[in-house]
Amino acid sequence: MSTQPNWGEATQETVNHLSRLIQAETVNPPGNELPAILIIKDILEKEGLRSPEDFVIVESAPQRVNLIARLRGDGSWRPLLLSGHVDVVPVEREKWSRDPFGGEVVNGEVWGRGALDMKGFVAMYLQTFLQAHRTKLPLKRDLILAAIADEEAGFDHGSKFLVTQHRDLIEAEYGLTEGGAFTIPLGQWRIYAIQVAEKGVTWMKLIAQGKPGHASLPHEENAVFYLAQAIEKIRRAAHLPVHITPTFQAMVSKAAAQVKFPTSLLLRGLALPWVVNQVLKLLKGYPKTLLTALTTNTCTPTVLQAGQKTNVIPAEASVHLDCRRLPGQTPEDVMKEVLALTGEGFRLEPLDTSPGAEFPTDSPLYRLLEEETHKLDPQGIVIPMMMPGATDACVYREAGITMYGFTPGRLPEGFPVLSLAHGHDERLPISFIESGLPVLWEVIRKFCAAP
Repeated sequence: MSTQPNWGEATQETVNHLSRLIQAETVNPPGNELPAILIIKDILEKEGLRSPEDFVIVESAPQRVNLIARLRGDGSWRPLLLSGHVDVVPVEREKWSRDPFGGEVVNGEVWGRGALDMKGFVAMYLQTFLQAHRTKLPLKRDLILAAIADEEAGFDHGSKFLVTQHRDLIEAEYGLTEGGAFTIPLGQWRIYAIQVAEKGVTWMKLIAQGKPGHASLPHEENAVFYLAQAIEKIRRAAHLPVHITPTFQAMVSKAAAQVKFPTSLLLRGLALPWVVNQVLKLLKGYPKTLLTALTTNTCTPTVLQAGQKTNVIPAEASVHLDCRRLPGQTPEDVMKEVLALTGEGFRLEPLDTSPGAEFPTDSPLYRLLEEETHKLDPQGIVIPMMMPGATDACVYREAGITMYGFTPGRLPEGFPVLSLAHGHDERLPISFIESGLPVLWEVIRKFCAAP
């Protein structure tokens, strides 16, 4: 039996599955992944996959469910996990041009919440899983498909639940999830960034103490003034100290090898902290924001709290700080850097933290991902990348799984991918699915199939 799909039919089938998944309203919060999971269950059962050996559904709470399907290999190599979440962020319906849960196909695009993040990629993972089953692909590794809950609100009902309560279901050597290998336009270049790392989270509260009193008798020892001064110091500093991670070094090195002089020389120079500091002084807008995120711990003031009554000067004022730390940095490192900016007289209270993750760029799977992505767009620049935000990869890392963000596809010129995920009028071009499915299939075939 041929292992090469009819890509036209495979693309249309993926589009149909994606439309159905979008029509399942799985907004989180509050979280209700069951309708989408039942759709995937129906698709698998129509393929003849019906037994507990084929797939199981595990529930962490009412309506909060995860589906794990498995194609068995000969056991000579450890499994590959394909993990995708089916929950989506809320919508403001009145600001959408079309029904955000309609799953409509309009002008070659599939519209709806989750099309990009990440039901479109779940549909692509599912399609390659089905293809491996249909062709009876001889596997040296088990191929595991995990459709999971709760990625958008803290992982508790999804990847954390699986890692802590059902690790046997997702035990794997390597895994793929969202976050990389799609087109990112950057000036004259097309960048394809494969996610190999993500920053950790350190949320904290910065607290200023002052002297209380009656607001009709103002004085300089007002806690609100102290807090405002601290926030202004954070703003004026522009960024915390620069740290060069192994992922960033690999990124600039691989990028430099794919561009011409003198750009290649500048890129190699970015491996030096003092060069990054100078470049950050010159950059503006999104390029500066991105370079700052990739080379420093970041600190963003969010929630302000002070006082309970208008005519009372509060004794305490505070601000929540959303800090994202680089791999290798600890929450204590970030706290020291923040206090170095604000000066003495403030207290930091930890609120929440997550570990972040960093994976190798010299593994057999990463090299294969890089090779196949180059085939997707031979003129594109393929690099490893660190995600400034968080995905399930940091949770799977705790289970010893090496995870890469790999959801490949070529986007049309001018398609605003970075603003549409979590944005209004989210949609995915069918041409992306058509270009990405063969890449994903080749990765799975070459990495999992027996010789």
